[in-house]
Amino acid sequence: MTGYPPPEPRPTVTYADCTVAVVPGFRPLHLDLHLPAGDGPFPVLLWVHGGGWVEGSRVGLPPPVAPHRFHQRFLDRGWAVADVDYRLAMEAPYPAQLLDVQSAVRWLRLYADQLKLDPSRFAALGESAGGHLAAMAGLTGTGETAIQAVVNWYGAVDILAFDDLDDPASPPALLFGGPVSGRREFVAFGNPLSRVHAGAPPVLTVHGDADQIVPPAQGQAFTEALRAVGVRADLVLVPGADHCFEGYDDIGGLIEQGIDFLDEVLPGK
Repeated sequence: MTGYPPPEPRPTVTYADCTVAVVPGFRPLHLDLHLPAGDGPFPVLLWVHGGGWVEGSRVGLPPPVAPHRFHQRFLDRGWAVADVDYRLAMEAPYPAQLLDVQSAVRWLRLYADQLKLDPSRFAALGESAGGHLAAMAGLTGTGETAIQAVVNWYGAVDILAFDDLDDPASPPALLFGGPVSGRREFVAFGNPLSRVHAGAPPVLTVHGDADQIVPPAQGQAFTEALRAVGVRADLVLVPGADHCFEGYDDIGGLIEQGIDFLDEVLPGK
């Protein structure tokens, strides 16, 4: 037994198992779309799961987060939520994961009218490995793959700062196809801190100050780099929280802070 309370029931999925990409040789990639009440058009949050790029699922939330009504809080405040798939590192190396997230963005924007979505208000929220992918989606998306705001929960946003980069079994090495020492330029291509630019969307980083998996210094460095080029970058260091906000009680409050940020930087018309 983990000691966690049971997760809250997931809200009804309005559109389930939508196929956003079919890549030859791989499983089809899907998303589930939850729509709030009303006529829209609704802003959209893409939920990008974590798991070290080697595990996890679009239908799962971290155990500390799961009881805190993540989806329902967004729906109650008028946001659509899309839970997205991506290929894991043992299925395909980077940049497959980013391309998969972008496929979801492209599909949602293509069908925005039919789905009652607002294509000018697309945001991504990712946790841990998903924070890395959400940040990369925000930094690299343009046109039909554009993301207008990012919420980064304790994401791996400076991969080159990890200590185990030359361990071939480490998550970064698995993601990038081998030990990093022999491919630093390629890794920098997929490293959010290395891809910061003045045209990046606003970013909120929320990181536990006691995180033992992804050091909070990564979130701090990413925030400072964005601010240095004139991009709005907010940082919340969560006192006493380990990875996945383990050890922190008011995770619901952190979810609401994320929605507050998105409502501020992506106001409705």
